Amino acid sequence: MATLLVKNIGVLQTPVGSYSHRGRAQGENIKWNDAAVLIEDGIIKAITKDGELPCKESQADSVIDAEYKLVTPGLVDGHTHMVFGGYRQNEIPLKLKGAGYLDILRAGGGIMDTVRKTREASFDELYDKTQGFLDEMLGLGVTTCEAKSGYGLNLETEVKMLEILKKLNENHPIDIVSTLMPAHAVEEQWKGKEEEYIRICCEEIMPYVKEHELAEFCDIFTEDSVFNAEQSKVYLEKARELGFGLKIHADEIEAIGGSVLAGQMKAASAEHLIVIDEAGMESLSEGGTTAMCLPATSFYLGATFAPVRRMIDEFEIPVAIASDFNPGSCPSLNLQFVINLGYLKYKMTPEEILTAVTINPACAINRGHLTGTVEIGKQGDLVIWDAPDMEMLCYRLGSNLALKTIKKGILV
Repeated sequence: MATLLVKNIGVLQTPVGSYSHRGRAQGENIKWNDAAVLIEDGIIKAITKDGELPCKESQADSVIDAEYKLVTPGLVDGHTHMVFGGYRQNEIPLKLKGAGYLDILRAGGGIMDTVRKTREASFDELYDKTQGFLDEMLGLGVTTCEAKSGYGLNLETEVKMLEILKKLNENHPIDIVSTLMPAHAVEEQWKGKEEEYIRICCEEIMPYVKEHELAEFCDIFTEDSVFNAEQSKVYLEKARELGFGLKIHADEIEAIGGSVLAGQMKAASAEHLIVIDEAGMESLSEGGTTAMCLPATSFYLGATFAPVRRMIDEFEIPVAIASDFNPGSCPSLNLQFVINLGYLKYKMTPEEILTAVTINPACAINRGHLTGTVEIGKQGDLVIWDAPDMEMLCYRLGSNLALKTIKKGILV
């Protein structure tokens, strides 16, 4: 039985429970001073405070002195697109000249450029590249993440992406939850025939992925020039029938009913929500759907920011914030930067932010019973920060403040 004792924690701050936190509860964290955590075989065994130790130091196999720093749960990034071929830095001059996301997509760039490069890349090339991203995320304090396919748009490449994620989940310290997203864009050959492509997704791609246990969730891009709400409903109903959890890219550029559909179908999460309207917020609230908001994408695109304060205060929607790491609209996997933006642009409190990067995204990817809080019986996923409190983590911009990341009781 391997044991790890983390002692001399200045402030241990964490949400509690294995459920999505909404409304006032979004900002409820416990804060224990001079705390210690004992982890046995990867699971939290005991937590103490006020200088008390849960065991003698000599009884632990390893001891980490937190030196009176802040300790939180390991961060959970609930929305990434980390498996992709090539990059898209060539789009920056177009954006500087005023080209928008959909302008570049309609011209054959954007997602379609990445699709071509992902199809061309070998399994090993994509595996090594994605492994590097995971290493970087781990160094920034992320211990669990979601990752989507969606740069294949055909069975072969979608499966290749998901098999890479499955192998990395087996080999890398970070826990990865995979999402199938073949409905990420419409290739030229399917323009005007989107229903036929949705049929292929439902009858060919989804069943194969489900049979081979390559993904837990299905996602679709419900947006102007991509898939409308009616097409998305057909797709998601089939996904639910097959046993997938549901996610929806909604209201990123135009509010065409994606967030309303997400709530009606009780999706696990609705992603982006930059231009969500009141009907959408009401639906998410009624459906218990998590708002997976992506402030770094708004920052990179020069777009507005999702109305998170209204989501929390008026509609009591559980809010998570995530990186949206991808090669086009957010080439950053730094969840600490997302924390900064949540503070500065969403006007969230430090307590609400901690909930939004731990337990709420964990619940949105069906991992809330395992991680997202520091509690007895959960995985020993912790971050020791070069900061005295969450306020400092929200305040400091552009520096990596993660001193030590602990995954399942192992310093990684």
